[in-house]
Amino acid sequence: MSLDNLRDLYQQVILEHYKKPRHRGRTNPVHRQQRGHNPSCGDTIELTVKLNETGERIEDVKFEGSGCAIAMASADLMAEALIGRSIDEALKMVQHFQKMMKGEAEFPKEQRKLNVMRGVSQFPVRIKCATLTWHTLKAALESVPGSNTDGFVSNENES
Repeated sequence: MSLDNLRDLYQQVILEHYKKPRHRGRTNPVHRQQRGHNPSCGDTIELTVKLNETGERIEDVKFEGSGCAIAMASADLMAEALIGRSIDEALKMVQHFQKMMKGEAEFPKEQRKLNVMRGVSQFPVRIKCATLTWHTLKAALESVPGSNTDGFVSNENES
């Protein structure tokens, strides 16, 4: 597949997840929650996570918010990839995604759909759009259950 065809495919997947997100809304119940904000461009997101009975695995992830196609598609793709994962696996995926945005990694075959976001790394100003949801997820999963999450986390200082 040529580079242009691959780029077109990536753009199509991003637009599809932006226009018809599969994971928009709030989980029921909400076991973890966090709001994120990217001051550079105004993207905002509220992420909710439903865990299994033991609190070790993610059963559902939903998001609400507003932002560019990259930010919203990244949220939807991330939510899809996390269902059934342990909290530890999810946190490792956050690190892996951040490495991918630096051009240092890509996801393995079973998670290859996340690689559509790899093209964003060519546009440094847009990387924060793609990583906002992942940054927000990390804060949600590392928070103490039931803690006050009224404030926003920001990925502004991320490199």
